[in-house]
Amino acid sequence: MDKLIQYSAARINTVSLAFKRYLWDKINWNSRLIALTGARGIGKTTMLLQHIKVNLNQHPDEVFYVSMDDLYFSKNTIVEFAEEFVKRGGKYLFLDEIHKYRNWSQEIKSTYDYFGDLRVVIAGSSALDIYKGTADLSRRAVLYQMQGLSFREFIRMKYNHAFPVLSLETLLDNPSSVISGILKEIKPIKLFEEYLQKGYYPFFADDEQTYFPRLKQTVNHVLEVDLPSVEKIDFHAVHHLRRLLSIISAIVPFKPNIHQLSRQVGVSRETLMKYLVLLERADLLMLLQSGNRGISRMNKPDKIYLDNANLMFALSDITVNTGTARETFLFNQLKEKYPVSYTETGDFLVAGKYTLEVGGRNKTRKQVAGLEHAFIAVDNIEFAFQNKIPLWLFGFLY
Repeated sequence: MDKLIQYSAARINTVSLAFKRYLWDKINWNSRLIALTGARGIGKTTMLLQHIKVNLNQHPDEVFYVSMDDLYFSKNTIVEFAEEFVKRGGKYLFLDEIHKYRNWSQEIKSTYDYFGDLRVVIAGSSALDIYKGTADLSRRAVLYQMQGLSFREFIRMKYNHAFPVLSLETLLDNPSSVISGILKEIKPIKLFEEYLQKGYYPFFADDEQTYFPRLKQTVNHVLEVDLPSVEKIDFHAVHHLRRLLSIISAIVPFKPNIHQLSRQVGVSRETLMKYLVLLERADLLMLLQSGNRGISRMNKPDKIYLDNANLMFALSDITVNTGTARETFLFNQLKEKYPVSYTETGDFLVAGKYTLEVGGRNKTRKQVAGLEHAFIAVDNIEFAFQNKIPLWLFGFLY
């Protein structure tokens, strides 16, 4: 345990405070049990360490950060670890990569029940389902889900320009009120092109030259390690998941023929639907559904997208379609805060009210003509005009 203490202190002391993710001010850190999930590589660990360094490091003996893939936990349980920590005066326990611990849900429940003065934060894969484990954590844990960088965050992180978060209502009803201030500081179209390719995952700052290979490695880690840890799937399932993702990467977005797709992958329809939902939970896909039915293993999605535009550039062996990248960006940025569903009259129906169509600067209003609350998200323009809104501005929603 002493080595873990040294490792914890080293991680906390060396973390940078220069940039903080959008959830920084939204988490109620006073909750007794917090669960933070999100895709691999989007900054969950960094935010945990930043919180400790800023708010808890005055009494370092009371705080412990540890990753659950450490060999220590091959012979020791979470409950035993927590008990020893509490005996030493511990008050705040941060358990990262929680999905890699086999019986995590039951032991977190026991830790919560046994040590009433201990505050616990667990972090893990976006595919982690705290409501599915053998223990009932839904009444105990407060869940936060983190998405990758918004366009606004990318600008702040790479170019150090800070802009406020916009509501969808402000963005649609009065975009000109905020656009002029943004244009005084940056050229958004140029930065937007950078973001679509290499701006969603914070590790772009480490080395942009190796960004795509590292992103591919991240995807492989999710398929080979994270998902098997969460779902207990075998090698054959991982093979099928990789094949499915490869097929989808070449043709997104598309209206899926489930029978044909299941035949291509080599699995049954039921298994294919399970895999689609699993890849969505892992933040590798976005599944668009009509109305309020929601995505499930029973309902076929109306359209399938990769989770973000960066994945398109990293995984596709063909030239990325510009229109596809635009749609993917808009869906991705909207879904963080608003329900998005399929509609025949545009590309997306947002919050059950707004119809959004995506296109280039020459896009006409024909598709949404006559519709109330209909807007066109237009690429390669700086200013809004009538119901045409710059596409890049939707990157300021979080």
